[in-house]
Amino acid sequence: MAKTTPIEFIRQVRTETAKVVWPTGRETVMTGVMVVIMTTVLAMFFLSVDSIFNAVVKALLSLAQ
Repeated sequence: MAKTTPIEFIRQVRTETAKVVWPTGRETVMTGVMVVIMTTVLAMFFLSVDSIFNAVVKALLSLAQ
């Protein structure tokens, strides 16, 4: 396997980085907003599921007494 020099490596990195299609500022903001919304929805879902399980376990434990 051929070894590349540090200068050649940097040149290759710059070439590959130039091929990247970077998102616009609007796309970045919209993606961030969607992440916050989905995180909130999932947090509320898991809170409700956890509350239901908590109620079921408490009801079962009260029957055992």
